[in-house]
Amino acid sequence: MPTEDTILKQSLIAILLVSALGIVFGIGSGSYAILFDGVFSLVDAAMTVLSLYVARLITRSTVTNDLPEHLDRRFSMGFWHLEPMVLTLNATILLSVTVYAIFSAVMSLLSGGRTMDFGPAIAYAAAVFAICAGMALYEYRANRRIRSDFIKLDLQGWIMAGAIALSLLVAFAIGYMLDGSAYTWLLPYIDPAVLLLVGLALAPLPIRTLRSAMAEVLLITPDDLMQKVERVADEIVSEEGFTGHRAFVARVGRCTQIELYFIVATDQPPRRLEEWDALRDRIGASVGGDPRQRWLTIAFTTDPNRAS
Repeated sequence: MPTEDTILKQSLIAILLVSALGIVFGIGSGSYAILFDGVFSLVDAAMTVLSLYVARLITRSTVTNDLPEHLDRRFSMGFWHLEPMVLTLNATILLSVTVYAIFSAVMSLLSGGRTMDFGPAIAYAAAVFAICAGMALYEYRANRRIRSDFIKLDLQGWIMAGAIALSLLVAFAIGYMLDGSAYTWLLPYIDPAVLLLVGLALAPLPIRTLRSAMAEVLLITPDDLMQKVERVADEIVSEEGFTGHRAFVARVGRCTQIELYFIVATDQPPRRLEEWDALRDRIGASVGGDPRQRWLTIAFTTDPNRAS
């Protein structure tokens, strides 16, 4: 049975194939909509390669612990911060390409459209739809066993790409049937109209990714994570008789970064270090999450200024 890594590699090969078809058929048919689809897929493939590389670095540093010594020394705080940076770059490039396509389509519509050959365009749309449908079905069946979030996300991408290919196929088929009819004057507007619709349909995807990734790059505190950490800290303060606490949290890629400072009263009896460590373990278990994907710092002090 195929593994997660094997399926993602096969998906990448299929994306490159779709991209090559889009560029070749886009130039051959004179369709900017097809050319845009190919370029969009090419950029997405390049970013997928970079994302897979970063994901492997994170896995090697947190799960298998087999990083080369020079990388382990230079990135002593891990590679989690690279994930939102790659997503930001990916979303920015894809959004730029999409916005350019939308403006290009509008300018073409205002200037009278452009002529194209619908025969090769129909062949391209049919071939890409078949590839997308095949990959979506393949990944759906495989992920019922693997249950991978990466494959689930990739599956959604293939479904979206298949829907766009089907839209292109329908639009170009309509254009092919209109050729030589009383509506021949509409033919130059079909390609820019399709390009505009595809651009508008794809634009929300990189925008959502960009918003989420920038929030992580800027270390904006997630409300749900802060509420959970505050709830755990309040319980510990109440149980242990501390005077207060301060919490600092952020989510960076798949990592949660948490710093907890507990204010201890000066008149509390001293404890052995083993007791403080046991309390730290209890707090960590209450906070939850995968310890390999969590940066948790817990400190105790009698000075509130040291917790600010």
